[in-house]
Amino acid sequence: MQKFIDDFIQHLKYERNLSEHTLRNYASDLEQFYNHIAPPDADGRRREVDIHSIDNLTVRDFMASLYEQNKKKSSIHRKVAALRTFFRFLCREGVLEANPARMVASPRVERKLPNHLTIEEMIRFIEMPDLDTVLGKRDRAILELLYASGVRVSEMVNLNLTDIDFANQTMRVKGKGRKERIVPFGAHARAALEVYLGVRGELLLEAEPDKMDPMAVFVNYQGTRITTRSVGRMIDKYVKMCSDIHHISPHSLRHSFATHLLDAGADLRTIQELLGHARLSSTQVYTHVSMDKLMEIYDKAHPKA
Repeated sequence: MQKFIDDFIQHLKYERNLSEHTLRNYASDLEQFYNHIAPPDADGRRREVDIHSIDNLTVRDFMASLYEQNKKKSSIHRKVAALRTFFRFLCREGVLEANPARMVASPRVERKLPNHLTIEEMIRFIEMPDLDTVLGKRDRAILELLYASGVRVSEMVNLNLTDIDFANQTMRVKGKGRKERIVPFGAHARAALEVYLGVRGELLLEAEPDKMDPMAVFVNYQGTRITTRSVGRMIDKYVKMCSDIHHISPHSLRHSFATHLLDAGADLRTIQELLGHARLSSTQVYTHVSMDKLMEIYDKAHPKA
């Protein structure tokens, strides 16, 4: 079975161009399933599993073990989805005739409404960095760009200098599945970027030659490409400085971007394109967030409200 798992991961990597993070999740989920049906012995060896012997009862038994371990429904949902995709791949390859996970119902996962800031809170939060320092200028550019474009943090940290078109105020980003899209950004983000790029060279001076990435737009205090984790820590720092802003993550800026666009009258299809969502259903969650705005408009406009 290990060979089939390896072939599947290679398919995801080279044919579907999935990110390293997603590949690790798939590999981990399938490894857990393999450990369940063929637990390794004391020497780490395990019996070979006939892939044709796996049926829907095997998958359900695996789900039951996850419930016994008090795994979250969202985690179980993801693992079942990984198995379903894995067996579908084997069906396409002619290894299996039927997908044993297809008829297994995944646990219903409650969809959490995305956390976002009001426009006033967003402006105040963006203005937190100290513009008298190089890192403050960098942080301001990061916050401005995240809110102005709605890109994922992972997309932003992978930006290269050649991806930014200042003349048209657009940038080329690689989203999930390595799909490229062109995203616009506003005048405030452009100004903050220009200020930061004017001092970016000072950070590069600190980098070791073998670690320096001269094409990276955003670099850390050591002159190397900034990471998503670093951006998370940076945002946490500014959250602590804002006494009335809580529970904000890097993704909250993306949620705020989408919510504010919807409140201002942008249609869902446009927001879907800007966010890089493959399905409109992923974007529709923002209609719930904007319900308060909808009720406000209703109360003002309807004669019997």
